[in-house]
Amino acid sequence: MITRILDKIKQPEDLKQYNVEELKGLCEEIRSHLVEVCSKNGGHLGSNLGVVELTVALHKVFNSPTDKILYDISHQGYVHKILTGRKDYLNSLRSYQGCSGFLQREESSHDHFGAGHAGTALSAGLGFAAARDQRGGREKVISIVGDAALGCGVSLEALNNIAETTKDMIVILNDNKMSISPNVGALSKYLNRIITDKNYRHVRENVKQFLTKIPRFGESIRSGVSKIEDAAKSIFVPGAIFEELGFHYIGPVDGHNLDSLISILEAIATDGKPVLLHVMTEKGHGFHEADSCPERLHGFKKKVPAEPDAVPKTADKSFSQSFGEAACQLAAKDSRVVSITAGMLSGTGMTVFKERFPDRTYDVGIAEEHGVVFAGGMAANGLRPVVAIYATFMQRAMDCVYHDICLQELPVIFCMDRAGLVEDGPTHHGIYDIGFWRSMPNLNIMQPRDDSEMKAMMDLALVLDHSTVIRYPKSSSIDLSCSRSELKLGKSEIIREGSDAVIWAVGRECDLALKVADDLQAKDFSVKVVNARFLKPFDEEAFLADAAKMPIITLEDHVRTGGLASIASELFVKHKVDQSYLPKAYPEAEIITWGKVDKLRELYGMTQPQLVEEITQFLNAGK
Repeated sequence: MITRILDKIKQPEDLKQYNVEELKGLCEEIRSHLVEVCSKNGGHLGSNLGVVELTVALHKVFNSPTDKILYDISHQGYVHKILTGRKDYLNSLRSYQGCSGFLQREESSHDHFGAGHAGTALSAGLGFAAARDQRGGREKVISIVGDAALGCGVSLEALNNIAETTKDMIVILNDNKMSISPNVGALSKYLNRIITDKNYRHVRENVKQFLTKIPRFGESIRSGVSKIEDAAKSIFVPGAIFEELGFHYIGPVDGHNLDSLISILEAIATDGKPVLLHVMTEKGHGFHEADSCPERLHGFKKKVPAEPDAVPKTADKSFSQSFGEAACQLAAKDSRVVSITAGMLSGTGMTVFKERFPDRTYDVGIAEEHGVVFAGGMAANGLRPVVAIYATFMQRAMDCVYHDICLQELPVIFCMDRAGLVEDGPTHHGIYDIGFWRSMPNLNIMQPRDDSEMKAMMDLALVLDHSTVIRYPKSSSIDLSCSRSELKLGKSEIIREGSDAVIWAVGRECDLALKVADDLQAKDFSVKVVNARFLKPFDEEAFLADAAKMPIITLEDHVRTGGLASIASELFVKHKVDQSYLPKAYPEAEIITWGKVDKLRELYGMTQPQLVEEITQFLNAGK
């Protein structure tokens, strides 16, 4: 049996005993391992396949954890995990109490800064570099940022500040979409050979020093040579803008050429100014499915073949699909409707909108703040923008929603996907935002229970004078088989009658509430179920009427603070209501980990059997 090099790598220093040809074989072993793990567990396969050679080169040249290697978003951190002693642990990727899909400081001493949102690596890296400079340290700081994340406002702010703060930091621009520069060509390879060659840089400095010593004219000649050199760079070097920001720019270079990467990293390790290395990589490199489905490879899970006699299951419609259809319906009947998203066109269900209305679709990239203010400008000039962003990422633009939308009473429709628990963990759970939205003036908050209600809420939002937030989870949106009433602003609906207790549920939790009520009926409890529909304006009248008659249970896919549970508590205090009350939501004081959503719900007592048991005890205690 042939022993793989991968099985011998326990820590990054183990790489240093292997030559480049052996490391190329290691790269292929890593790719096979990545595909195997992601086929079973899901994960960000494409981005990690694209940085295999780069990550191997980084750990070959630098000395982690002494040297600090920081990954932006950490979508591309799996290879780093493998090379830092977590190859086997990666088999539990994204599972409860298993390996995180992102970098976590508590998981390894090699994970210097956790990240799940874009744009953090440069600012955090600069913080590491500044702290090192303050204490006189000598370790290297390397921040890896993707081309899409480079346009994030946080990244641009950091770029503007790096050269003025430190003389020793390496930024690696991982460009896998060719959105900044053309493909790697002979000229760029030639320029890189010259720019990164130590002898060239040594000769250049010696020539400059020699020119300075020439009596009377030396300094002016040197100045003229520098101007010619700068002008040539602006013509021939794609990274002139980075040079102007104070970086020594190198690139673009082939991010899959291990020989070149190691050579360049060794050369820039001793540079006397901040360096920006621009590498060109291919998302999904080395995996045959990458050519046919590069977008799907971002979050990948290979389908397991069905049994020969198995009847194929029809996938339920998702809320993302319901939203995309509803947005198209709005645009078809109102020419003022435009769509905006922040680098999540497919994830938010907006692909269908772009296909039908390409001239009314705006993807601003990973720039949520800009997207919100951009929408405000459109609304102020007569359009009706629909902004589709994940709930967790909308948190980055909260100030803009307040300052640029609500204060000016602009009619923007914010549609927030993934509002609830998700598999990716604490950086992506959409369970913390309602308290903020409720505190905003001139803002309505709706949560649809199903596909039909999503479309009705979109229709209503279009005719309202103020902004609207529509929140919905990553789940099925199939219509619920229960009563349905006309949608009116601030009015709830009764979807099941009962007399012993009432469950006030919001959004898709109505489906769970109905199932729980059915089970409680078998225990001789008659339970009413109300679909809250609106968290702002809230149907206080209906809620207080229920509270006057029977015990109240609230059910929501959110933390207890700020959402439906808070609304209920506030009303009880305000109106001096003395009633038995059971809030069912997630604890706000505990960071909820990653894992299958069903497992996480079980952990916090939010599954159907657990709710039935707890509510039974609650009602029996009140007799």
